[in-house]
Amino acid sequence: MKKVKIPIEVRYQETDQMGVVYHANYLVWFEIGRTKFIESLGLSYVEMEKNNIVSPVLDAQIKFKKPVRYGEKVYVETWIKEYDGLRTVYGYRIMDDDREVKVEGSTKHVIVKKENFRPLSLRKSFPDWHARYTQALEEEE
Repeated sequence: MKKVKIPIEVRYQETDQMGVVYHANYLVWFEIGRTKFIESLGLSYVEMEKNNIVSPVLDAQIKFKKPVRYGEKVYVETWIKEYDGLRTVYGYRIMDDDREVKVEGSTKHVIVKKENFRPLSLRKSFPDWHARYTQALEEEE
């Protein structure tokens, strides 16, 4: 499966009183990774949203293994963990230069009409996304 790895600069304002990255910031980093992953496929959320379609998070899972601190160099690695034409589950790993996993998680998404939040089939509504997601799942590392 295709994976995209991008650097994350740990900013001081992302840390808490204990000097570690505040837990909610990992969801922001997941979103950065997900957006870059989608862009790596030649796709764009902006283009989808121009059609009044959005992709809400249905579920988010985070497992904290080791703290990340200000000044550390880390990366978010993102891939499609599951995809069935309707729901997409993205996988994430936050890791350091030595590939030590600090945080891992996933988010589950669907696409919906913005005005009523009715779910749509990605397969039917955006066949180009479907084809590229299917290809990303089949791609060898």
